[in-house]
Amino acid sequence: MKTLKFKTNINCSGCIRSVSPHLDGEKEIAHWEVDTSNPEKILTVSTSTLSAEEVENTVKKAGFKAEAL
Repeated sequence: MKTLKFKTNINCSGCIRSVSPHLDGEKEIAHWEVDTSNPEKILTVSTSTLSAEEVENTVKKAGFKAEAL
């Protein structure tokens, strides 16, 4: 299992609700969370197989930006 971190524009509980179906629907994501108290709104994803680019694309489909750290 690897942990990937991303700077995002997911900045409130409404944003988290919007992105949840996309991240929850990705079977290869074991766990994810967004630290909205961090100024860079850090998304942390635990996955065995997904690349950073694949996670970024999933977030983009939800209408948000993600940049691997």
